[in-house]
Amino acid sequence: MVKMTLEDVAREAGVSLATVDRVVNGRVGVHARTIQRVNAAIKQLGFLPDPHASRLARTRDYDFRIVLPTGENEFMNALAAEFQAARERQLQDRVRLTIQYVDTFDGEALAAALEKLPSGIDGVAVVALDHPAVTEAINALADAGTVVLTLVSDVPNSRRAHFVGIDNFAAGRTAASLIGRFVGARQGKVGMIAGSLALRDHVERQFGFEQVISREYPNLEVLPVREARDENARVEAVARSLLNDHPDLVAIYNAGGGQLGVMSALETANRASKVVFVAHELTASTRRHLVKGTVDALINQDAGHMARSTARILTALREGRPIVTGQEHIRIDIFLRDNIP
Repeated sequence: MVKMTLEDVAREAGVSLATVDRVVNGRVGVHARTIQRVNAAIKQLGFLPDPHASRLARTRDYDFRIVLPTGENEFMNALAAEFQAARERQLQDRVRLTIQYVDTFDGEALAAALEKLPSGIDGVAVVALDHPAVTEAINALADAGTVVLTLVSDVPNSRRAHFVGIDNFAAGRTAASLIGRFVGARQGKVGMIAGSLALRDHVERQFGFEQVISREYPNLEVLPVREARDENARVEAVARSLLNDHPDLVAIYNAGGGQLGVMSALETANRASKVVFVAHELTASTRRHLVKGTVDALINQDAGHMARSTARILTALREGRPIVTGQEHIRIDIFLRDNIP
């Protein structure tokens, strides 16, 4: 099969090579009917753009912004480090990743940060709060031609182009099954902690968790979820309260960050061996406490995979190329102390 070129498309469509280049690379300034003619020629000829050639032909680098939360969340710090590493690799493909930090628990502050992004940027990936002002800010970026991805926590009602993260309903159901099996036939209460119920990932985890416990483990009672903004001190205070108020507490599920707080509360109360603790993300501290036995199981999402996938998806969508679904699927990993990588 003969490989088609931009020149072949230009001849078939009856337009200039420059016009074809503008259509293929998604640049503005081309009449809608001309775009239709070019796209029809591309389909007729079976033309496949060469991404490496288009990158070399670009007059400037792609400008992608990564918006991450401030705070002490260990997983988010690990994700930032992976984006830093990805930034070095992406430079050779004429892609610039710029990281900035915002209090993502504050919907108005996050929306303001998105609104202040420079006009003309090519893409944004944001750990997003499901908040009306954030939704409007995402929609405004999308309407201006910026590719927007949500990262870790989704805003599905917005006009974001793609979500990069795990299936959080499944993560919550997995946590429930692990706790149910670890607790066994014992009866008692289960405490659940979230960073914020305005974060879609935490809400989805809560829903999946409560669904499985209520359906499959009648010996367990899930207490009302408590929010702690993923901060170690707040999480510890909540965990201490759960332990003090409920002598029959048999398990804790922390759907967000601040795992050090739960681990400290369990060990201080000498109840680490009696209370099952299931948490999220394999970090330096959760690894140590998984080995010690304070943590019984970890549900993990690979921060490196997420950073690399974000860069690939932003570039593919900017260039009009399809996303490789299998490559970009973020898996749910389950770690016990016996299979720590």
